Amino acid sequence: MRTLKIRVKKNIIMDNASFHRSKCFQEKIKEWKEKHIEIFYLPRYSPQLNLIEILWRFMKYKWAESGVYKSWKTLVAYVEDVIINFGTKYRINFV
Repeated sequence: MRTLKIRVKKNIIMDNASFHRSKCFQEKIKEWKEKHIEIFYLPRYSPQLNLIEILWRFMKYKWAESGVYKSWKTLVAYVEDVIINFGTKYRINFV
């Protein structure tokens, strides 16, 4: 009877945290490849491509008045107002 050896390749997805890019970590990659472990990095953070980040930036820097951060209640009311009135009172112009 023949024994069939199956090699399983493992993929590990990493973010771009500094310790995942450190010299010590990079030195281990060759060792892991020999054990059929591949390391893949996610793309670098790109907030300009994430629509919610664009909205948060407008909410924080363009539309929020100073009293918004006075209390949790006023902050929640502000966020609700933006959600309800987005497209009329609150608009993002990409031009």
